[in-house]
Amino acid sequence: WAQGLGMNTMRVFLHNLLWQQDSAGFLKRMDEFLAVADKHHIRIMFVLLDSVWDPNPQLGKQHEPRPHVHNSGWVQAPGDKMLHDPSTWNKQLKPYVIGVIAHFRDDPRIVIWDLMNEPDNDSAQYKAQESGNRAKAALRLLKLEWGWARSAKPSQPLTSGVWQGDWSDAKITEMARFQLENSDVITFHCYDPPEVMKKRIESLRRFKRPIICTEYMARPLGSTFAAILPLLMEERVGAYNWGLVSGKTQTIYPWDSWEKSYHQEPPLWFHDIFHKDGTPYDSKETELIQRLTQSAQARIS
Repeated sequence: WAQGLGMNTMRVFLHNLLWQQDSAGFLKRMDEFLAVADKHHIRIMFVLLDSVWDPNPQLGKQHEPRPHVHNSGWVQAPGDKMLHDPSTWNKQLKPYVIGVIAHFRDDPRIVIWDLMNEPDNDSAQYKAQESGNRAKAALRLLKLEWGWARSAKPSQPLTSGVWQGDWSDAKITEMARFQLENSDVITFHCYDPPEVMKKRIESLRRFKRPIICTEYMARPLGSTFAAILPLLMEERVGAYNWGLVSGKTQTIYPWDSWEKSYHQEPPLWFHDIFHKDGTPYDSKETELIQRLTQSAQARIS
């Protein structure tokens, strides 16, 4: 379905617990997945760590999602306990990061490594379960992770995307500055309308590196394919929208589904493109994506 839209890359999240459970099996499954993606001419951005949602990940069968709640089964990597215990990092996280990247460091099926997703996101829905200052711990871990990743000598670039605050030089946070100064390719998240998206891009041009928006497209917020994708093409900024198929992540429901009750599918989907049977949520939308990706490919050719 992604290939049919003209997509040539996907962003895919990994988890450290699967490496700890069975590193050889984990690498084997990654390789099998990459073979499927390559068959469809899709290269992968793997995300190694993630600071968002449930802070208490567990191996084994996962609980069912809460009905009609956005990302109610998504788990952090690493979990809260490990994040706030640096004594575990060298033994459990360093081998994972180096092991995965080193194994695939020259694999052309991987386009880029995303080292940590939204490291300073406080996941307000789980705030009561947090045992410390997540942003502070995540920055400390990210700095070490960057060194581990570099030591694996990947041929692919490294990045970690900024997602909040002001990225102008005078107001930038310590976290965002570290991410942007160390990323080989600048990546960012923006779920805002076109005028804000354009300003975000302009604020990142000073780093003089390729730019990719690794999260966008939340229809009720004005971040739609029709509004944003032509702008990104004009700016020559790569793009990964959030969501492909409506499934267990339930991201057709908005972020406020954690506070507000939904009892049926919303008339305006938040994320995602396809129903589970492969039919588009909006055929005009998929036709637009196909038209734009074909235009972009023609321009490259």
